[in-house]
Amino acid sequence: MKLFIVAALFVAAALAAPANPDADAQILRYDNDNIGVGPFGYAFETSNGISQSEQGDLKNVGTDDEGIEVRGQYSYVGDDGVTYTVTYIANEKGFQPEGAHIAKAQ
Repeated sequence: MKLFIVAALFVAAALAAPANPDADAQILRYDNDNIGVGPFGYAFETSNGISQSEQGDLKNVGTDDEGIEVRGQYSYVGDDGVTYTVTYIANEKGFQPEGAHIAKAQ
């Protein structure tokens, strides 16, 4: 009897678990431009509304300030059905995101 109750609890828990709609997302587009040296870039888009693109390049070559600067954006559909987009720059000043839904630093 105890085994039956435990099995019934597992079945109830499995039926109550939310389905993951992103589990079946398909890649619609994927571009990659990276040979390991020089500038790079990539972009992808999935069937569930997620997309991202990014480009990077080495700045201030040969100086003490040499470093990679990356520019990009990503978008996703929130639980509220709204598409959110974040654009960003990452460089010696850190990660600097911007988006309509992100509060501005004062």
